[in-house]
Amino acid sequence: MALSKPIMNLVAAYLQNLYLHPIKTKAITSCVVGSAGSIASQLVAGQSLKLDPILSFGLYGLAFGGSIPHYFYEFLERLFPEGVVAFPLAKKLIFERIIFAPIMQAFSLYTLSRFEGKNHKAALKQLFALYFKVLEANWKWLTLFQIINLAFIPPMLRVLFMNLVGFGWAMFLATKKREQSQKKDAKN
Repeated sequence: MALSKPIMNLVAAYLQNLYLHPIKTKAITSCVVGSAGSIASQLVAGQSLKLDPILSFGLYGLAFGGSIPHYFYEFLERLFPEGVVAFPLAKKLIFERIIFAPIMQAFSLYTLSRFEGKNHKAALKQLFALYFKVLEANWKWLTLFQIINLAFIPPMLRVLFMNLVGFGWAMFLATKKREQSQKKDAKN
C-alpha cells in the first residue's frame, strides 16, 4: 500500500498537468519517451551511448512529438465526430493510416536526421533509404495500436498512449537509422 500512494500522486499530478497544460505536458512526455527509446535501442544493440541520437529524439519529441499529434487528434475528432458521421472509427483509422502516418513518417525521418546534425542532402538520402521500410513497418505493427487508441482511449490520453507505444517505435526507428548509418560508413 505504501507504494501505491506515491504512484497515485504522480498519476494525479500528470493528469492535472495534462488538463491544465496539454501541449507542454505532451511535449515533455514525448521528449522523455523518445530519448528513452533511443537510449534503449543503443543499449540493446550493445553500443556505447551516443549523445546525438538521444538528443535528436528528445528534441523531436519536445518540438513536434507532443504538439503535432495533439492537434491531429483534435482535428480527427472534429472531422469525424461520434454520433454525427457513419462509421467514425473506421474513417478516423483510414484517415490516420493513409494520410497522417505517411506524412508524419517522412517528417520524422527527415527531422531526426537534421537534429542529428546531417545536412539537407544527407537527411534526404537517409529519408529515401528508410521511408518505405519504416512506413510498411508502421502500417504492419502500429495499426492495431491505433485501433485501440481511437476506439478505447479517451481523446485527452491518446498522445500519451501512442507515446508509450512510441517507446518501442523509437527503438525501432533508432535501430533502422543506426543500421543505415553503418551501411553508409561501411561503403566509405
